[in-house]
Amino acid sequence: MHEDSFEEPLRLGIVGLGYIGTTVGGQFHRHGDVTVQALCDLDTERLAEIGDSFDVPDAERYADYPTMLEDAALDAVLVGTPHTLHYEQVVAALEAGCHVYCDKPLTTDLERARDLAERAERSAETLMVGYQRHLQTAFRTARERFEGAPPNWLTASITQDWIEDSRGTWRLDPDLSGGGFLYDTGSHVLDGVLWTTGLEPESVAASMDFHDDDERVDSRAHLDVRFAGGATGTFSFHGDAPSVREHIHCWDDDGAVYLEGRQWGSRTVTEIDGDAGEYEPYIDARTEQTRAEAFLESVRTGDEPPATARDALRVTALTEAAYEAARTGERIDVPTAE
Repeated sequence: MHEDSFEEPLRLGIVGLGYIGTTVGGQFHRHGDVTVQALCDLDTERLAEIGDSFDVPDAERYADYPTMLEDAALDAVLVGTPHTLHYEQVVAALEAGCHVYCDKPLTTDLERARDLAERAERSAETLMVGYQRHLQTAFRTARERFEGAPPNWLTASITQDWIEDSRGTWRLDPDLSGGGFLYDTGSHVLDGVLWTTGLEPESVAASMDFHDDDERVDSRAHLDVRFAGGATGTFSFHGDAPSVREHIHCWDDDGAVYLEGRQWGSRTVTEIDGDAGEYEPYIDARTEQTRAEAFLESVRTGDEPPATARDALRVTALTEAAYEAARTGERIDVPTAE
């Protein structure tokens, strides 16, 4: 499958027909080098609706994921299911010889995340994680700024009406979500900072407000992170706010880079010099790859995907340490992702 172009369209199976399965799945459906070959979901009405929309025959619509992997002729699988289901589904797809695009977070368990990173690095198949900030020009521009010289101080925050948006869904069920706002939307911010700056977290202190009585689903979280080399950072995640706003401010001795945006569009980047002067590099979002395009390029060429399982492991390591820190009231060491 590692070729410059496909002799035949990539045959894709999709498990989970929620937002990711249909949004990223729709990117694949509209791509000329892909055939959405099979679908899997427990909701029969949803399965019928999306099956018709993606032109998937009735015989290739499954309620059982192992049966889809066994019976359907697939080259790749899109995993768009609840977070705690990712690990077993990704392992099964890789063992079936399929490339995998998996929504974030890759998994909500540190040892499972480490296992998937090691599996991906041993495997001939591509495993890409759905951290789309790796594809955005603003984040790529900031990453170039910090190559070889990471920032020494940063702040990052995101707000969303996440609690209300998630009512009646699996996202408020910790057995399926693995946590709350930090593990869901907050995961994008943690990944964006770690990938853009190259910083390695060493320890974290945290405080959280929880939506549920069992204190498993956080609605707000504040993290104080110390990084290798002496850099520090604060992260704030507010999942009970009116709208989506994201702010990431990274400072070094020469000035700063601000990454900001609202809702789910592309982010802007502003460079600030030592005299507080501002410069806004031109960002042309039309040149950015979709997640489907980036995945297909990795499959074609055999090159590392833009967001790897090792990237996702770093996020899981920091996230799990943050939950422990919030529950114990202690500063917790963050395990290395290497």
